[in-house]
Amino acid sequence: MSQHGEKDEPMLREELGDFGFSDKEIDVYLALLSRGEATTSTISEDADVSQQAVYNITDRLEDRGFVHVNDHASPKTIRAVPPEESMAQLSKRIDAITPILTDRFNDTKPQTPELKMVKSQETAIKRLRNAITQAQQEVIVAIPEHVYPDIEAELHAALERDLLIFLFVQDVDNLEEARNRFADAASVVRCWKESILFLYATDTQSANPATNQAALIGDAQLLVGKHKSGDGVAVSERHLAGSVHGVYFSAYWPAGTEVFITDPDPLPKTFEWFRQAVFQAMLHQNAGTDLWAEIDTTTGETISGKVSQIRQALVKPTTNAYTLETSFYLETDAGEISVGGQNAILEDYEATTVTLRTS
Repeated sequence: MSQHGEKDEPMLREELGDFGFSDKEIDVYLALLSRGEATTSTISEDADVSQQAVYNITDRLEDRGFVHVNDHASPKTIRAVPPEESMAQLSKRIDAITPILTDRFNDTKPQTPELKMVKSQETAIKRLRNAITQAQQEVIVAIPEHVYPDIEAELHAALERDLLIFLFVQDVDNLEEARNRFADAASVVRCWKESILFLYATDTQSANPATNQAALIGDAQLLVGKHKSGDGVAVSERHLAGSVHGVYFSAYWPAGTEVFITDPDPLPKTFEWFRQAVFQAMLHQNAGTDLWAEIDTTTGETISGKVSQIRQALVKPTTNAYTLETSFYLETDAGEISVGGQNAILEDYEATTVTLRTS
């Protein structure tokens, strides 16, 4: 196999697995592709699979249009169908059944979350790019520095969509260079000299059932480009994704050095994403601005008052009383009340929208 083929094999194996190939079917198919046409004994030797298994596997692959079995040859040979032909036929079959599947599809939120091992750099970065592109409100990312160019364009596009983005860049020795390099790469950027973590999560705790909540956590070795040098776990269920978010802000984010933070947005402004409201409020408070908030709540009430406290650990200085606390305290006619975001438990109210203006 060529060097290019060896480099691509982890990605090919993972993608073929997604198409429903078993490990042995992948072994046989890749061995056959390398030769174009071969006897069952040759394929058996190349793929390290028994000849009987090769017979059974190639019959199944022929039914699916990936190989042609030449029964008339002596000895019998197997020929790989050119991939552009087999993939084109597969595409036609998918196109043919898509309208039928669409008619039967009940468009509801999936009941079973994704939980999938990710073992290749190509797959991990592809998932990260897709997650950033599909995010609607918030992105958190922890990557080694060498991965940044692979997602730079997606991060800038997300900022253009007014997303809240936290970027944690690892394996950084020169903080001054990092300040120049990562300026305007996210809402806030922190750097760390260690390199042990690969993590992302998008739109965790969103109340919108149509939101694509995605997360992946693994070790930084997953991104060194070598197959099976590191592992990651991708999840899509809200509580699991929220746990990844919690690990990020409780265990790693505090260890980083802040090298960039965006300017506060002009006020007044209404926020549908609670953490973005808290983030912007803290930026304004750090700039010496007194704030007034009008907050719609899940009870149907609208409460308003001067912002007396902001509890958070998103930016420095941290002001929360317990890990992951993110909330407002308002001075109202009824006294000081607390407001949290989605699924608030300890606060007096749960917010749906927040409008900030200068006091």
